Amino acid sequence: MLAVDKGIVEEWLSEYKTVPEASIPSYAKNLKDKSSLVSSLYKVIQDPQSELLEPVCHQLFEFYRSSEELLLQFTLQFLPELIWCYLAVSASKDLQSSGCIEALLLGVYNLEIVDKEGHSRVLSFTIPSLSKPSIYHEPSSIGSMALTEGALSQHGLSRVVYSGPHLQREMLTAQNRFEVLTFLLLRYNAALSYMPAVSLQSLCQICSRICVCGYPRQQVRKYKGINSRIPISSEFMVQMLTGIYYAFYNGEWDLARKAMDDILYRAQLELYPEPLLVANAIKASLPQGAIKSNKEGTKCIQVEITPTASRISRNAVTSMSIRGHRWKRHEQPDNANDTTESGSFVIPEISVTNVTGERTGNGEKSRAPTENDAQHIQGVQEAPTDPRVDSKGMPEIRRQKSVRKIMEDGISSPGRVQF
Repeated sequence: MLAVDKGIVEEWLSEYKTVPEASIPSYAKNLKDKSSLVSSLYKVIQDPQSELLEPVCHQLFEFYRSSEELLLQFTLQFLPELIWCYLAVSASKDLQSSGCIEALLLGVYNLEIVDKEGHSRVLSFTIPSLSKPSIYHEPSSIGSMALTEGALSQHGLSRVVYSGPHLQREMLTAQNRFEVLTFLLLRYNAALSYMPAVSLQSLCQICSRICVCGYPRQQVRKYKGINSRIPISSEFMVQMLTGIYYAFYNGEWDLARKAMDDILYRAQLELYPEPLLVANAIKASLPQGAIKSNKEGTKCIQVEITPTASRISRNAVTSMSIRGHRWKRHEQPDNANDTTESGSFVIPEISVTNVTGERTGNGEKSRAPTENDAQHIQGVQEAPTDPRVDSKGMPEIRRQKSVRKIMEDGISSPGRVQF
């Protein structure tokens, strides 16, 4: 570390001790803009043998336990680098060099698992329903969802998952190491919108290093340092993907893409289903080209907003479409050829109206049959059966004959007819 960086860190360590209680909010606000101090602190954390590492860790813990939110966020931005330094030292079996970093991580963890009154904190997470749109999906793009009895009973119900209460830890061991680190990374992801660009870059870089160290891909990435494999849990990898997904849309496309490929590579080697599912889902949802976003602008994830206006499919079957289709069948083209000239049979047009062209209203009685109508009916009844007539006319002629026979029987036997 250069003498300039060492002087900046030493000035920062002594300055906070002289700040009065009333001036802490303004001090925390100005601390965020000191990029040279942040760069110098990263160099101290990356050097386990630095003599300033222990006082720096102590100062960061004092920031975190204070009531000022900006000081807490200032400590959180170094959390990915602190996790990487601890895992790297643990893999090299030099646990004495990571004593102050381990104490800082344990202090942050023990503060987060309890509330202000000292009771164990239980975190709740609401799982969204697929039947309702969210920033991650559209119900229309999933396909048809069967409205079964079970689906209707679950509609509108939200499933809540609880995490905790967590046990306090006095030291990090091989059994509880990733339980603590996963919780710390979860806390970091909850404050992603407040993290600067340098913190997102650190997150992407440490994710790649953790996943490829000790594997053949380390030679491809040209990572120097430790060559030992770092054990990792499935839950920790899911939390890494959460932060990387945010970095994709906030100015760190290249680093986030490399980190996601390395996590997917490690998940395939470990056969972890959860990271494989999340990584492939993120990969499938990414656009084809890199997103050029302003690093200093508003940080957000671009989504497609569901339109509020109701949309009706063009192919939807409605009463208007049925009515229009019914009348189209009876339309005749103007330039149709005369069927009598070609020698074909003329098919009479079926009409649903009366002779005058007016429909009979509901409840109205039909008009009384005239003398012409009676003669027409009698002519149909007395028409002889012709074997050359097609079979479509036979049922009607038979029905008329049976009616005539019943009438003749009634006239010949008047005693059987009841009026």
